[in-house]
Amino acid sequence: MEPIDLTLEISNKLPSFPGSPRPQFISWADKKSDGYNLELIFLSSHSGTHLDAPFHFIEKGFTIDKIPLRRLVSDAILCRLKKGPDESITKKDILDFEAKYGKVKPGASVIFETDWHHNLTEKGYFIKNPGLSESAAKYLAQKKIGLVGIDSPSIDLGKDSKFSAHHILLKKGILILENLCNLEKIKETRFKLIVLPLKLKGATGSPVRAIAL
Repeated sequence: MEPIDLTLEISNKLPSFPGSPRPQFISWADKKSDGYNLELIFLSSHSGTHLDAPFHFIEKGFTIDKIPLRRLVSDAILCRLKKGPDESITKKDILDFEAKYGKVKPGASVIFETDWHHNLTEKGYFIKNPGLSESAAKYLAQKKIGLVGIDSPSIDLGKDSKFSAHHILLKKGILILENLCNLEKIKETRFKLIVLPLKLKGATGSPVRAIAL
């Protein structure tokens, strides 16, 4: 099976979460003067498609470099739930999905395809995005899944200034994968997910290359 890239391209045109800088590529050396080309990269550890470690919101949570490799390669379930501005993914949505496709098992990754990533360049992308309701986040936390991902900038609703779902999931050590794309290219409900963050010592998160097999 051909791998499917679920990763947004990082460039100086990539929209960033309000208050965070856009990525910058700064030329440092060039072939003519130095014999090689080299650039410096300035960006947030949560730029583009990225993984949140618990330390992002939990004071004593583990950091991105402490995530075991076995947790970055997982059996994933794709939950297709088209959602519009400010719409919640509810516990009932997940229960209805399980009734049709089977129960989500402990340790699995649950990926939500809301179709929101198509709004990446729209003004309301970061403030009106769909996300998990508190009841949905609590339900997933109880199931002891390994990772939850979404094709929007946050697992929380854009209007949730308390970041409720982040706190609920990260407190239980559940990884959060945000800003996915190309989920519509996955034809099966179940697939293998590979998520590779940089090994950044002490960091709250990292841009990743996310791949579906």
